[in-house]
Amino acid sequence: MDVPLPLSGFDVSEIVRQKALLRDGGDRWLRSLPQLVSELEADWAIVVGAALSGGSESVVLAATTAEGVAAIVKLELPGAESFAARTRVLDAADGVGYARLLRSDEVRRVLLLERLGPPLSESGLPIAAQIEILCRMLQDAWQVQIPVALETGAAKARRLAAFIETTWEELGRPCSERAVEQALRFAGSRASAFDPQDSVVVHGDAHAANALRAAHEYKFVDLESFFAERAYDLGISMRDWSDALLAGDTLQLGRERCALLARLADVAPEPIWEWGFLERVSTGLLGLQVGAEWIGVPTLAVADLWAG
Repeated sequence: MDVPLPLSGFDVSEIVRQKALLRDGGDRWLRSLPQLVSELEADWAIVVGAALSGGSESVVLAATTAEGVAAIVKLELPGAESFAARTRVLDAADGVGYARLLRSDEVRRVLLLERLGPPLSESGLPIAAQIEILCRMLQDAWQVQIPVALETGAAKARRLAAFIETTWEELGRPCSERAVEQALRFAGSRASAFDPQDSVVVHGDAHAANALRAAHEYKFVDLESFFAERAYDLGISMRDWSDALLAGDTLQLGRERCALLARLADVAPEPIWEWGFLERVSTGLLGLQVGAEWIGVPTLAVADLWAG
């Protein structure tokens, strides 16, 4: 769990702080948070409360509207280009599959969303049961359509490949060369396989901590939203739960998980495996880059074993 870091009255997790400092204007954004929250309270007639845990790309605060509706304010890190597209996805979903969007401010990169319950990751359910719920949720999420251009799965694969090549060297090659070569091959494979006719608006980070409890269901939050094959979203479940994979025959357990995802979502296993491996290597390196060794080390350990 992230360690809160006090900053002018706000608890900013260490991982969010480190990500902010890696981006242009991130330090200024951190210092501006108290003033930004004061402005939002006045502009949106809301009362902002305590910081909430869980976000790795934003500061999330409890809020209450003038009508007494429980909400959250999400103040997103500077730099990501897809804020407008993600806002349109939330607006189009209208609370189905995704948290309901109440208000947004594209200039200040702020969302006001319905407040939901605890994440699926804290449900105590077995991993297989969590995966089944995620796959059901994705069936709703994949129905959302928006009339704007999004980053493609091909562009996403190339961007991940570039990040892996650069960051692996910068960090002193913290995983095997074999794993990196495998990830780069899979990036090329998924980029070449991109087909607009077989693509949907994917969530982009559909893991159990991004699935929050609503009244009788779970809804997604923290979407990244681009246009890709369904296998991308399924590959996120291949990236996660590293400790469970390391507790036995890592390769066999990975293949069994991949087969489960393929069966539940009716998607071929090979692209799920390739996206999952690519996401695993890139996420492991990112974890080390921002000081989250508890994420980076086991994530890359699985990649090394899978590559072998």
